[in-house]
Amino acid sequence: MDYKIGNETLIKVLPSASSRLRGLLEKQGRAENGALRIAVVGGGCSGLQYKMDLVDGPAGRDIMVISSDVRVVIDPKSALFVTGSELDFSDDLQQGGFKVTNPNAVVTCSCGESFSA
Repeated sequence: MDYKIGNETLIKVLPSASSRLRGLLEKQGRAENGALRIAVVGGGCSGLQYKMDLVDGPAGRDIMVISSDVRVVIDPKSALFVTGSELDFSDDLQQGGFKVTNPNAVVTCSCGESFSA
């Protein structure tokens, strides 16, 4: 086991995001060990953006957080940027989908998918 266990001070999954994620993981047959990977990558309108994927579980050096009954995995570099964030889900037609609310973001754009720290 190369990965670390983190807690909700790194990222907290809100109930709406949790139920949506559990449904997606079940559909893919990953309900047992599957996780949402959140990575911070260059790009987006403010310089950094979130990339999210469903994965089979944590990889080496990842930090895994269990929050609201779902597993989230984050690589150490991305963890520096997301500490204290919350993951929410909205069904809104224009702004729908998973959103990260990040207290470290200095500049955010209205899409909620891009920020600079």
